[in-house]
Amino acid sequence: MTRGEVRRRLELEWWRQLAVTLAPLFVLNLLFGAGQQTGLLTMPLFIAGLASMFVSLPLFSGYKRALVATEKALDSPAEHDAWLELTRVRRLALLGAALPAWIAALAVFAGLEAIPLILLALSSIVLLYLYRIPRQLG
Repeated sequence: MTRGEVRRRLELEWWRQLAVTLAPLFVLNLLFGAGQQTGLLTMPLFIAGLASMFVSLPLFSGYKRALVATEKALDSPAEHDAWLELTRVRRLALLGAALPAWIAALAVFAGLEAIPLILLALSSIVLLYLYRIPRQLG
């Protein structure tokens, strides 16, 4: 597999993860968001969604290390293994970045308002954006 093919596959995986991250929030909000119930769990769920962003800190450190290792391994026999390790580390990091939006999807059942839902979804989008493969690696 060429370097360009690996990059395209990783880009497609990123877009797929974006859809998997936001789809539950949109679907659950569409189906169950019409009821304007206010629950006791709205604020704790919003705080949990915000706190879940901190899960990305150690994951991002591992991702940066894998990026550097992949860059060093370019045009060497270890390049294939470096791409595989980067893919593995990145996949785990993408799941961590999706947590705020997934917690927001659960918070729909508690009646969380639209603005906090949007904020949690945007935080996941920003975190996901950090895991785009840089152009220098291609």
